Amino acid sequence: MKDLRIGVIGLGLRTSLALHAHRPGRGSVVAALCDSDPGVLKKQSALFEGAELFAEDYRELLDRPDLDAVIVNTPDDTHERIAVDCLEAGKAVYLEKPMAITVEGCDAVLRAARRTGTRLYVGHNMRHMGVVRLMRDIIRKGVIGEPKTVWVRHFVSYGGDYYFKDWHADRTRTTGLLLQKAAHDLDVVHWLAGGYTTRVNALGDLMLYGDLPRRAPGTPRPESWLREYEWPPTARRDLHHVVDVEDVSVMNMRLDNGVIAAYQQCHFSPDYVRNYTVIGTEGRLENFGDGPGDTVKVWNTGPTGYRDDCDIAYKVPQAQGSHGGADAEIVAEFCRFARDGGATDTSPVAARMSVAAGYMATMSLRDGGMPYDVPPLDPGLVAYFDNGQTEPGPAPAP
Repeated sequence: MKDLRIGVIGLGLRTSLALHAHRPGRGSVVAALCDSDPGVLKKQSALFEGAELFAEDYRELLDRPDLDAVIVNTPDDTHERIAVDCLEAGKAVYLEKPMAITVEGCDAVLRAARRTGTRLYVGHNMRHMGVVRLMRDIIRKGVIGEPKTVWVRHFVSYGGDYYFKDWHADRTRTTGLLLQKAAHDLDVVHWLAGGYTTRVNALGDLMLYGDLPRRAPGTPRPESWLREYEWPPTARRDLHHVVDVEDVSVMNMRLDNGVIAAYQQCHFSPDYVRNYTVIGTEGRLENFGDGPGDTVKVWNTGPTGYRDDCDIAYKVPQAQGSHGGADAEIVAEFCRFARDGGATDTSPVAARMSVAAGYMATMSLRDGGMPYDVPPLDPGLVAYFDNGQTEPGPAPAP
């Protein structure tokens, strides 16, 4: 079997995804690289021996006829344009989440995929995390009955470093962290609950990082960035010169199947963990830790008062690698999909719906908590992607 030949656009923090795809002689090879920063391009090229290098203009990479697929790992505000160009060039696309920073941007990407017939895959790697798959399996087995409400608390201890020292802090590049950071969790909420958000309201504020020292425009991040972390959060320095996204946010959701959900995010907590609670008609589950070896507990007898034990305890499976092994799994799924098509655990429609929920929640947050409806997706697009990215055929004759 010939290797799938892959180009990579953007060589920042998610270069790890490209490394999982670089398996010369074993199914896929990274054959071309592009980054707008010549220094980054030169440094990262050492990881991909033999790859052709393209500086600045990614469209030159797309002109290569021998490339089968492209991984897009660029900043969020560039996703729409680059993804559309890749699709129109006939390259299967791995688009890192979020799909875009507006609902309209997502829909433009989906329309381009349908118009060109080119395969589109969106990198919601949490669908491959062991804790998420374990919770999904518990729910599917009926252990807690039918899900009725989902609550998520997201504690982000490194928020001031990962999200407030670079472009993530600028709402023109992200819309806001209730979209950028929460897109993963909103997708998980939809997957566990079996529906999509139709109505939201949210509150939030820039409570801590708005008053801390910033770098001057054009000043590079400090050499110790993402290697040394200040504590407490008020001691952080060298923030991005634009900081206008919220560092605390809470949102409420009503899903199309009646489920009520809630999501809370804080970027200056001492710990970094996602905590999910799903309550069904016959019990509830909650995760304690979200990595390999951690525990998902289920309570499905009662009624009782508080009890630290549970009725069933499940261990999150062991796994190796980044994001609990999810990055390797999602890249493997993409390579198989780019080559052969077929069903995937990720979904471009679900990716759009997570952005739409986060986008409208951000609008609500900045409008004093006013409820906002989530724009529905064109049924034709839904049908196309539900049909494995092929046009639904006519009904069979009786």
